[in-house]
Amino acid sequence: MAKHYDCDDCPAYCCSYARIIVTDEDIERLGQHHGMSPREARRTFTRKGEDKGERILRHQADENFTTICRFIDPDTRGCTIYEARPEICREFPGEGRCGYYDFLTFERNAQDDPDWVATTG
Repeated sequence: MAKHYDCDDCPAYCCSYARIIVTDEDIERLGQHHGMSPREARRTFTRKGEDKGERILRHQADENFTTICRFIDPDTRGCTIYEARPEICREFPGEGRCGYYDFLTFERNAQDDPDWVATTG
């Protein structure tokens, strides 16, 4: 049986995407998680996106990807708001959604090794 991908092994690749789109429900959940109103959470944690009315999560500087979601712990590479994370984050990984997942899946198939993981040395 093939081993499924474990996001704990990833350096938070999808969290470096420039547009992590959030919904009003996501903003409300973030506000509740941080004990603030949705309006304050919207102002604090999001910014305008490319499309009209779109809100995206703010980023922070990152040594691996230049910038990354503000909720990633730079030392552990873990999500600091996992239980309150936006819906789009809950959908990852998956084919066509996560570049690292797609790369890993391709390499595992090409090498006929369901446990293969990229290493740097």
